[in-house]
Amino acid sequence: MTVCAIEMTTAAAFTIAADGAYAARLAGEGQARYPERWTLAGPEPYAVPLPLAQPEEADSEVLPLADGRVLIHRRVADRHAFALLYPTGGAGAGSRTGELPLGAIVPASQDVRVFLLPPSPDGHGAFALAVAAEETVLWQVAGVPGGPRRAAVLRGRCSGGVWLDRAGRLLALDRELEGRTKSVVVDLARGGEVTPLLQITEHSDDRLLLAEPDSGLLLIRSDAPGEPRLGWGVLGSERPVRFPECLRAADAVPFAVQPGQALMPESCGVALRVPEGIALWRPADRQVFRISAPMGWLGAGLWTPQGVLRLPCATPEVPCAVVTLAQPVPTPPVRITTPVTPRPVPLQQAPLS
Repeated sequence: MTVCAIEMTTAAAFTIAADGAYAARLAGEGQARYPERWTLAGPEPYAVPLPLAQPEEADSEVLPLADGRVLIHRRVADRHAFALLYPTGGAGAGSRTGELPLGAIVPASQDVRVFLLPPSPDGHGAFALAVAAEETVLWQVAGVPGGPRRAAVLRGRCSGGVWLDRAGRLLALDRELEGRTKSVVVDLARGGEVTPLLQITEHSDDRLLLAEPDSGLLLIRSDAPGEPRLGWGVLGSERPVRFPECLRAADAVPFAVQPGQALMPESCGVALRVPEGIALWRPADRQVFRISAPMGWLGAGLWTPQGVLRLPCATPEVPCAVVTLAQPVPTPPVRITTPVTPRPVPLQQAPLS
C-alpha cells in the first residue's frame, strides 16, 4: 500500500452513485466550471466532461444516476432548475452533451435553501430538500414523470440525508425542532410518514451520519456523552449506542462504510476523514489506523464487500485515477444471532467503551 501526502484538489463535492458504477463532480476552476462524469466500473476509471454552451456556476450541484446520466441542480434567479446531462455524438472531439430539462422548484422565499440529497439506492430517483425557517419539503426531482413532486413535508429545519435500505424507501433526516436536533425517518412508501429514529437522551442532539443496510451499522454523532462524539449502533437492534474512545476526535468525519457484512456490523470497515488524511476503523477494533491520503484525493471513497477502499484522485498529471487501500486485518468479529431488520427504532445510550 503506497500513499502520498494529502492534497485535495477540489472544492466541489465528488459524489459516487449508490452502486459505485459512476461518479460525478463539478470540474474546472473560476468561470470555467463544467460537470464531469467518472466511470468507476471496469478495469480502469475514466472521466467524460459534460460541458454546455455556458459554464456552470460554482454553486451548481451534480449527482450520478445508475444509467450514466448526471443530474444537475442550478439556481436560476428565484428558481431551482433540474436537468439530466449525458454524452452524445461518440467519444473524442465529436462528443457533445445532451440535456433533458426536468422542471424546477420555485420556493416561496429567497431564504429557502435547496440542495440535493445523496443518490437514491435504486439508482434512478433523486431527491432534494427545500429548507425554510420552520418547515422542510422533500422533493423528488428525478425518476418521476411531470417534473419535481413533493414527497413529504416536515416541521422544522432538516439536514443530512442517509438511506436506510436498498430499495430507496426509508430516508433518515436530521431535524432541528424546538431547539433540539434528532434523526427521523421518512417512509416514502407510506406517503412521507415521519417516525423517530434517534432518541439517545431527551436533551441531546443526535445526528445520523452514515448507514449500511446490509449489516444495519449506523454511524452517529451525538452530544449525549457530554460533548459531541462519534458513536455507532445497529438499526433494528435493542443494543445501545456505543461511543468508542478511539473515535473521540471531534474533527473525524466518516465517509464510507463497507457493505456486504450481513448480520456482522462489528466487521464493517469504516473510512473517516481526519486532519492528517484518512483513518480506517471497525467497530470490533479499539483503535483506528491513520494514514496519509493519496495525492489529489477528491474527498470521497467506496468500500468493496471484500474490504478494499477505493479512493478517486485527480492531479494535473493523472486527471482520473482510483487508488485502492486494503483494510488492516481485523479482530475476529462477534456475530449477531438476532435478525436485523430495516425498521426505524429509538436507540438508547450505553456506558462509554
